[in-house]
This record gives sequence, structure tokens and C-alpha cells, in this order.
Amino acid sequence: MSLPEEHTVITREEITGVEFDWFATDEQGQVAQFLAAGDPHVPAAALASEERLEALHVWIDTRPEREAPNAPAGGFDEHLTSPQRRGAYVYDHVPGEAGMYRLVAAPRHPLHLSDLPAKLRTYLETIRLPVAFGTARVRVFEDGHAEADSAPS
Repeated sequence: MSLPEEHTVITREEITGVEFDWFATDEQGQVAQFLAAGDPHVPAAALASEERLEALHVWIDTRPEREAPNAPAGGFDEHLTSPQRRGAYVYDHVPGEAGMYRLVAAPRHPLHLSDLPAKLRTYLETIRLPVAFGTARVRVFEDGHAEADSAPS
């Protein structure tokens, strides 16, 4: 990815074994936050700019809440709904399954790539997964490929 400003690339070593959240868009341009939980199998494009990733976190985290929590499984997942209440899908890493994420919160009115400021859109456009968010399980690969997984979570 060619960015006009200086950017700090995040390494896989830095994210292995620690909580690391990243964002992507789907085929329709909907936004999702992925909670990697120490799994380093995230798209390389998500690691391209620590500065843009942090700016995207701040932008989403400071948006007003648009809707009530919606954690399909309820219970433990309720505490993961903050981005969803602001319009982002939320996927959490499935322990022991490299690159596998399960849907933990789904917005009723999804945030779209076109809703973001231009600088953040430019960054997030490079992390478009070929799936539709709302899918119960998604496997994500380091090259940016992804596929829906029909196995139960």
C-alpha cells in the first residue's frame, strides 16, 4: 500500500499473543472490527499503518452510539458490543483456529466505508474481504483472502 505520509508498519511478532484489533470492509463496503486475541493471521494490509489504524479506532470509538446492543449469542459477548452500537460488525477470534473469527455483534444499521473521512477510507479500502459481514464465521488469511465458514461456533 502506498501512503503519502510516514507510517509505522506493525509486525506479526508485535501482535502475536496480545490483543490486537483491526478493521476491514466486506463486499458491500460495510465495516467490521476484528478482535485477533493474539492470533497473528491477519491481512498484511491491516498492518500497513499503525497511525491510520489508531485513527480509525479513535474515529469509531468517539462516534455517538446509534443503536442498542445486539450480541446474537448474548452473555459473555455483551461486553463486545461497543463498536456494534456505533455501526460496525464485531468478530472475535476463535481460540485454536488460525484466522477464524465468529460474529459476536451485528449492527442493525451498518456503518459503510462511504461514512468514513477520506483519509480513513483510503486506508480501509485496502482491507476489503471477499465475504458478506453478518456471516456467523469467517476465516481470514494473511494475503487478504477470506471465506465464510459454515461450521458451528
